[in-house]
Amino acid sequence: MGRVRVFIVLVLALGAGGVFAVGTYNYVQKLPKGTPGMPTRPVVVAATDLDVGAEITREDLRVVEWPQSSVPQQAFNDPKEIVGRGVLMPIIQNEPVLGLKLASKEAGAGLPPAIPPGLRAVSVRVNEVIGVAGYVLPGTRVDVLATVNPSEKREEITSKVILTNVQVLTAGTKIERDVRDNKPTPVSVVTLLVAPEESERLTLAATEGKIQLALRNPLDKGVTATPGIKPAALMGGTPAARSAVARTKIAANPAKSVAVMAPTAPEGATVEIIRGDKRAHEIVRQEQ
Repeated sequence: MGRVRVFIVLVLALGAGGVFAVGTYNYVQKLPKGTPGMPTRPVVVAATDLDVGAEITREDLRVVEWPQSSVPQQAFNDPKEIVGRGVLMPIIQNEPVLGLKLASKEAGAGLPPAIPPGLRAVSVRVNEVIGVAGYVLPGTRVDVLATVNPSEKREEITSKVILTNVQVLTAGTKIERDVRDNKPTPVSVVTLLVAPEESERLTLAATEGKIQLALRNPLDKGVTATPGIKPAALMGGTPAARSAVARTKIAANPAKSVAVMAPTAPEGATVEIIRGDKRAHEIVRQEQ
């Protein structure tokens, strides 16, 4: 009798499982087919990093499927439209190639198409110190300082900011031949984008003296005017502590800092006067 009950329960379980399986199968078959994927369109991207002035070849490009809703403006879908054109702005690997970063087909490749109308590209030699330890890269902004001695007198040596907020167009190393040893010597070169009158100042400073590049924050658009400094004023100008305080305030509140910081006039000698338990400081000024 017990075996009959077990058999009946087993048959009922198998029947219920079969009915459930059939129902599940019919339900899955009635479901709509998978929704179509996100629409895409072909976009040409860089297969490798491309520097300013480079001529694009077919090997520099590849085509990927890009979501149609987020395709950048001026993007290309055919590599034939890009091959042979020059690069105006650096393009990194896997970045979509945009028309605004390319020269026209008639302009060709090289550096000249990357120079905006009205400006000039001037190259200057730099070393690791002048080039701010390698941080001067294409696209960065710098100030140019010149140290020049207009006469043979040491006290006439002057250092001054001659150009401010200058864009670095290219930065790299070219190989020049050493005439004496007839060997190639690496020479670091930085190309700056300047106005014609600025190119004169830069060339004269590089020829008659020494130049130094000062790296700027790209968000700092202020124009700095300085009076320059000579050796005598270097030791007798604004006290170092006062300059440090002013510099700290600018670093803490860059938005409130002034564009021009002129050095304050040197103070006269200070005399401390003690009257009982009171002390006072008075400045003794020399009569002119």
